[in-house]
Amino acid sequence: MRIFDPHIHMTSRTTDDYQAMYAAGVRALVEPAFWLGQPRTSPASFFDYFDALLGWEPFRAAQYGIAHHCTIALNPKEANDPRCTPVLDALPRYLVKDNVVAVGEIGYDSMTPAEDTALAAQLQLAADHELPALVHTPHRDKLTGLRRTLDVVRESALPVEHVLVDHLNETTVKEAKDAGSWLGFSVYPDTKMDEDRMVEILRSYGSEKVLVNSAADWGKSDPLKTRKVADAMLAAGFTDDDVDQVLWRNPVAFYGLSGRLQLDAPPSREATHEGNSILRGGA
Repeated sequence: MRIFDPHIHMTSRTTDDYQAMYAAGVRALVEPAFWLGQPRTSPASFFDYFDALLGWEPFRAAQYGIAHHCTIALNPKEANDPRCTPVLDALPRYLVKDNVVAVGEIGYDSMTPAEDTALAAQLQLAADHELPALVHTPHRDKLTGLRRTLDVVRESALPVEHVLVDHLNETTVKEAKDAGSWLGFSVYPDTKMDEDRMVEILRSYGSEKVLVNSAADWGKSDPLKTRKVADAMLAAGFTDDDVDQVLWRNPVAFYGLSGRLQLDAPPSREATHEGNSILRGGA
């Protein structure tokens, strides 16, 4: 079984997680830029973070046989902080990097005017750089947030078919599907979706343009949720091909819109440095 986790925050995870993910079948992932749990206080802290997503994290993932890509953006939560909004002006120099496969996470947290501005600006950047966009729907009042998101997307230069609307659930999936976007579902302990609910959605709406992710981060989360969804699908009577479509081919097709996915060559699994679990760079 091959698995592509299209939304996971590995910066907050351990190397043990990488090892367990590889054993479960994960061979590729996308790490979206987002907030770190504590507010950033200047654009410089974003730039260090972006650099880590482009350098250190792909290097770390490669030691465990996993291809790592990322998305880059000013996230919705911090779009409300005037100390952070200058990041928007610096995004173009990151969006040209080979490992960046979308603009994201963008969208809404509290549905403020500042978030409106950041979302519209970053959809335009996605169009300008010929990248798809990963859109975060708010955790509160999700249907209103989805409708507001789709309105802004329709007003933008980016086709809705190049947008992945994430954190969907039973209340939002139909409108997102009818709009023509890609459909993202986060399977996450206690909140968001679980495996059984995900199976029921697949039964009701089919597997076309559906992406399932773990959204694992620094909270109570599980980087093996993609594999658990695959197992639940098989137990419910879905075929191996159905699982491969949802857990591999769909994320490859969406992020492949960037023209930047690098999945053919296996990641490096070179010897460690003096027995250390992670290779060390030069001094």
